[in-house]
Amino acid sequence: MAEDKIYGMPVGDLHKDDAKKSNGNTHSVVETYEGWYSLHSVYRINWRRLADKSDKWRKNALAEFKKFLAAMEDNYQKHEGGYALYHATGHKGDLLFWFLRPSLEDLNAVETQLHKLQINQVLEQKESFVSVIEVSNYFNADINHPKVQARLYPVIPRRQYMCFYPMSKKRDGTDNWYMTDKSDRARLMRSHGMIGKKYEGVINEYTTSACGLDDWEWGITLMGDDAVQFKKIVYEMRFDEVSARFGLFGPFVVGSLMNDDVLDSLFL
Repeated sequence: MAEDKIYGMPVGDLHKDDAKKSNGNTHSVVETYEGWYSLHSVYRINWRRLADKSDKWRKNALAEFKKFLAAMEDNYQKHEGGYALYHATGHKGDLLFWFLRPSLEDLNAVETQLHKLQINQVLEQKESFVSVIEVSNYFNADINHPKVQARLYPVIPRRQYMCFYPMSKKRDGTDNWYMTDKSDRARLMRSHGMIGKKYEGVINEYTTSACGLDDWEWGITLMGDDAVQFKKIVYEMRFDEVSARFGLFGPFVVGSLMNDDVLDSLFL
């Protein structure tokens, strides 16, 4: 029999003894698996400050910045963490970073390195989101399964476009996610995941949890080679009960993959 999957992960039978495990509390906390810590950061270029810099300063600052990115790439190639850099579109910023590291201290170290660069003199940090990669185990998945491990410690693909947004679950009267029975939440998440399954190969989706780490409860990162597909999956999921009844969404930011030519056009 073909392996049942949601978001590319293996799915087992729902726990039949959930009530026993939660001492009869059907609103029980679902088990979660955690992977790398995550930092999304958005920076805006201060164009007036950049215009006041000499050509020599720009070249030196950009060379130093590219050396920093090369070190990030080396870490990425060794699979000791991950990073991505995108050219953000719109007023929210110009540079969209995504860093993955084993610990918060490692993320602090990366952020400190970035802030000590000369290029930081013309950058203004507009947004940041701290979280940890999460797999919710509604479906009795084995943490050691290769597909689960691949989601906890991903190789970030170099797709042309990236979209990021934070979200939380509603706590409002009967539309209270945290007072919904665990079996019902599992059923709803299965339906939600089946929509995502339709976009496998078209969109890479990553869920990070920020409960206790940031202002929203989760961060969603979408990556693909056709930005229109971001609109399609988000729009389709809005009709799903999980989003329609329980979803609260923060600001979206989208960008295209950064390369040397774009960097040169921005800073030289």
